[in-house]
Amino acid sequence: MTVRGKIRNPILPGFNPDPSICRVGADYYIAVSTFEWFPGIQIYHSRDLENWRLVARPLNRASILDMRGEPDSCGVWAPCLSHADGLFWLCYTDVRRFDGNFKDTHNYLTTCASIDGDWADPTYLNSSGFDPSLFHDDDGRKWYTNMIWDHRPDRSYFNGIVLQEYSDEKRKLLGKPQHIFPGTELDFTEGPHLYKYDGYYYLMTAEGGTGYGHAVTMARATSVHGPYEADPSGPVVTARDDPDWPLQRNGHADLVESADGELFLVHLCGRPLDGTRLCVLGRETAIQRMRKTEDGWIRLHSGGHLPEPAIDPPDLPLDEPFSVTQHDDFQATQLDSVYQWLRTPYPESFYSLGDAPGKLRLYGMESPGSLYNQALIARRQVDFAYEASTAIDFEPQNFQQMAGLICYYNSCKFHYLYVSTDDDIGRHIGIMSCEADLTSAVTFPIHDSRIRLPGSGQVWLRASVDHARLVFSWSEDGEDWRKIPLELDQSLLSDEAGIEGGEQFTGAFVGMTCNDLSGRRMHADFDFFSYEGN
Repeated sequence: MTVRGKIRNPILPGFNPDPSICRVGADYYIAVSTFEWFPGIQIYHSRDLENWRLVARPLNRASILDMRGEPDSCGVWAPCLSHADGLFWLCYTDVRRFDGNFKDTHNYLTTCASIDGDWADPTYLNSSGFDPSLFHDDDGRKWYTNMIWDHRPDRSYFNGIVLQEYSDEKRKLLGKPQHIFPGTELDFTEGPHLYKYDGYYYLMTAEGGTGYGHAVTMARATSVHGPYEADPSGPVVTARDDPDWPLQRNGHADLVESADGELFLVHLCGRPLDGTRLCVLGRETAIQRMRKTEDGWIRLHSGGHLPEPAIDPPDLPLDEPFSVTQHDDFQATQLDSVYQWLRTPYPESFYSLGDAPGKLRLYGMESPGSLYNQALIARRQVDFAYEASTAIDFEPQNFQQMAGLICYYNSCKFHYLYVSTDDDIGRHIGIMSCEADLTSAVTFPIHDSRIRLPGSGQVWLRASVDHARLVFSWSEDGEDWRKIPLELDQSLLSDEAGIEGGEQFTGAFVGMTCNDLSGRRMHADFDFFSYEGN
């Protein structure tokens, strides 16, 4: 067997938050949140806990998910993936309101015999809060937990964890919800998962908010109904008291036991840009070794509560690293799994790989700020520095038609290198930035500095990102590149940037988009898309 080096964190870089892990034989699976990005939920597979391959996005059709109109950072939150009775079980929340003291949080359950099969149309569970979780007890009963959202102004919004039994036969929750855990003094109690080891029921929760006060906490009881006693040593994992630790925002975790009894914990984390509290890569997934103490608590193997940037690997054969597509010539009949789009379950309404063979054709839809129907195909930023490029054939007929390369966080945080036309200059390149405020969409360079283009023909576009710095370039032949003399702030495309009194939950993407605000659906053809991390 090859001697393995340490597993370096994060194991799932870029926007891959709220991990839930399960093991089936020698196979490990992690499900992560996708929020407003479609298809919903990413599921990764590994046999060595180090190399992970995306194998499924189960919420992939209108009968199971339609997020059109849902605000930024809503959509699919915090899945819980488990395996029992020959099936994979997947709970998740579809959040339809984010701001204010109300949350509309609808919880569902879907199942499938194979991880990459057609998942069943969802069973509705409840709407009392988010972060649903299903525990399969060793007596065959199934117990469901979620956090309770309390909109009353004189209370904590996070009202603790409730428990109900789930009947698979009746496909519904039974009885009244039982409040089993109020949380600790850290507050913001969410992300529950139940486990059973050595006669104890363990309740893991996320607390402290999903920012820099985030933490993983643990409580236990001798009955599934409680009462649950919190670990007297405090959080299991957190960096809330060490702002210089390389892994920040640690929380929302899940446990898995290997075949030989080793315990591992996966949790979300964030890596802020140096000298800032801004996580352009969003919330990522890391892994830690765990141990059982003599008095029966489950804690970090390394001691303390700071997550390790690298851990010793399990005694498992090393998998071949999975290679993600870096250069796509759009020769396939289906879109590569590296890409996602926003909200709609009807992608055929805005893109085609057959209408212009060998190209990705996007039909112009609504604006880059739309919450309903955007023609945007993008992939995650997974490196602090990268170059992304494409070539576009687009002949706009009026100023309301635009297409090009976009660095995107959400509907009010993006940098857009676009091709359009104006009466006074004709076809041209411009830059549009929306800098964390719906009212601040401004076109750069100034009006007199737009770059005139020939009336037809391909144009090559490139984004060069180096941590907080973004520079766009363009070319007429793909070889002679010309930088646009404007340095943009890539750090604006982060969870924390521009948010008053809160955070957002996704991460930076880069991709291709086409807008036609006239409603004529003018199309743009993209010859390739390339992403190369540095």
